[in-house]
Amino acid sequence: MASAFYTINTIQPGHRTANKTFNNPNSPFLGSSRKLRLVPFSNTIQSAASVRRQSTIVAVSSSDVVKKKKTNSSFSHSDLLITREEGLELFEDMVLGRGFEDMCAQMYYRGKMFGFVHLYNGQEAVSTGFIKLLTKEDSVVSTYRDHVHALSKGVPARQVMSELFGKTTGCCRGQGGSMHMFSKEFNVLGGFAFIGEGIPVATGAAFTSKYRREVLKEADSDHVTLAFFGDGTCNNGQFFECLNMAALWKLPIVFVVENNLWAIGMSHLRATSDPEIWKKGPAFGMPGVHVDGMDVLKVREVAKEAIGRARRGEGPTLIECETYRFRGHSLADPDELRDPVEKSHYATRDPITALKKYMFEHNLAKEDEFKAIEKKIEEMMEDAVEFADASPLPPRPQLLENVFADPKGFGIGPDGRYRCEDPKFTQGTAHV
Repeated sequence: MASAFYTINTIQPGHRTANKTFNNPNSPFLGSSRKLRLVPFSNTIQSAASVRRQSTIVAVSSSDVVKKKKTNSSFSHSDLLITREEGLELFEDMVLGRGFEDMCAQMYYRGKMFGFVHLYNGQEAVSTGFIKLLTKEDSVVSTYRDHVHALSKGVPARQVMSELFGKTTGCCRGQGGSMHMFSKEFNVLGGFAFIGEGIPVATGAAFTSKYRREVLKEADSDHVTLAFFGDGTCNNGQFFECLNMAALWKLPIVFVVENNLWAIGMSHLRATSDPEIWKKGPAFGMPGVHVDGMDVLKVREVAKEAIGRARRGEGPTLIECETYRFRGHSLADPDELRDPVEKSHYATRDPITALKKYMFEHNLAKEDEFKAIEKKIEEMMEDAVEFADASPLPPRPQLLENVFADPKGFGIGPDGRYRCEDPKFTQGTAHV
C-alpha cells in the first residue's frame, strides 16, 4: 500500500468558523472542510528554508487513505485495509475500552471510586488505532483520560479497575487513581492530571531510546514513544519546546493530539488563533497530519506510517486526530455547554459501529462473532469489578512509601517503623 502520508495543502485564512462548520454537508466531521490534492509523500519533504519561502504548508490528510467501498461481488480480499484477525482485534479492543468506561460510570455513581473520573467514550478509534501497532517495549504517555490507553497497551482490566477503586491490587497499588495510571511492565509511563505534563516525559523516553541505540550501541533499541494529549494542551509551552527538541534530534516519538473539540467547557475553535493543530508540525520540520479520529482504519493507516518512520530513525510526527467524547468532561460534568445538535451528529459516527459495518460489508466477520466478543467483554468487566471490590485497601503506612528519598529521614526510621507513627516524631525537627 502506498504511504498514508501525502499532500500539500494551501490553507486560505478564515475558512473555518466556530459555530457553522459541523453543518457543512461536505464535511464528514466537525471542522474538516479541507479538500486535499494528492501527491506522493516523498515530494512533500522539503528543507525548512524552502517551507518558509513558500505559502504552501507541508501537510497530510488521511481522507483518501481508506479506499472507496466496493460491492461484495467485485471486492477482492487483496484490497482490504485489514485482515479478519486484525479487524476482530481492533473491534475487541474498542469494545473493551467502551465497556470499561461504561462500567466506571456505574461504579462511580455507586460510590466505589472517588475524585475526578474522565471517560473516553467515543475516542476509542484513536487509542486502538495507535496502540495496537506497538510492541510491549514501546512506551505510551497519557493524560488524565488514561484508562483506555492503559487497557490498549495490555494492562489487565483487573489492575485498572482496582486502581480506580483505590485498592492495593491496582497498577499503582491504589495510590494513582483515575488520572495516574502507570505500569512499568507494559511501559505505560503515566497518566498526568495537568495538561502538558506528559509531553516532556514522553520526549525524554524517546531520547532514551535514541541514546541507547546510537551511543550505547544497543541494536535492538528501536523503541517508539507515543505522547497522547488534547487540543487544550496545544497552546502550552511544553508542547512547542518538545516539538522543537524532538525535531532537532530526530527522536522516535509520535505526538498524538486527541482533538475532541472541547477543552473542558471551552470550544477549541474559540481558544486558539489557528485551530488546525496539525500545521504546527511543519513549522518545526516534521510532518503534520490530520485524520478522522472517529474511523479506526484511517487512524491505523496514519499511525502505521508515523510509527514506522519513528522506528526507522526518520524522526517525529505530529498527528491531529479529530474526534469527540460522548460524555461530559468528567463524570462530575453535567455536559450542558455543548450543542445537542453537535452531540447528536457525532453519536451517528460511533467508531465501533463504523468498524463493525466495514467488516460486515467486506465479509470479514459475522454477527455471532461480534456478539461473542461483546459477551466476553461483559464477563471481563464483571470479573474486574468483583476482583477490585474484594481487594484490600492500602495499609496506612503505605502513604509514606515512595515519598521520601531517604528511608531513614522523615519516612522510615532506623528500626524500619514509620516515624509519623512515633508520638515523638515532631520533636527536635525544627533545626533540620
